[in-house]
Amino acid sequence: MTDIITLTGLVATNPRHITTSEGLAITSFRLASNQRRFDRGQNAWVDGDTNWYTITAFRQLGVHVASSVEKGQRVIVTGRVRVRDWESGEKSGTTIEIDAESIGHDLTWGRATFTRSVIASRGEGGSAEASDTSPSAGAAADEGDGATDRSLLDAAPAESELVPAGATTPF
Repeated sequence: MTDIITLTGLVATNPRHITTSEGLAITSFRLASNQRRFDRGQNAWVDGDTNWYTITAFRQLGVHVASSVEKGQRVIVTGRVRVRDWESGEKSGTTIEIDAESIGHDLTWGRATFTRSVIASRGEGGSAEASDTSPSAGAAADEGDGATDRSLLDAAPAESELVPAGATTPF
């Protein structure tokens, strides 16, 4: 059984991004999460204990996290929980790791601007096939059941490349 958890917290370390020799992108960082409660005796909000998590994002999510998330920002993370006990000499402890499925900025604490990253397929001439990705075009394309978008993704050749922001795409 896989446990799924959603956390909010503060990015406590600079995200560390690596790409393995097999080409797998991995980004990880530590997340500090604490609960605040209102203490009626003090008539003030007080911080509770801090829980620490190691967040790991793989593949495209890892690439996006590396370029979007910075130390000190507040984020929301959803992912699979792994609890591991460890020992190192005389020290021992428990590490809670989250294999992230989704990560985003916590808009309770600020504003964000979203830039859609699109993968375009290479045509026979080696150039990316494309169409307009302006906000109005994207909004119109998002309406409906999404079958058209899915069929375009399924029909894409295996070789693909990331298209820079503002470039045109096949959908």
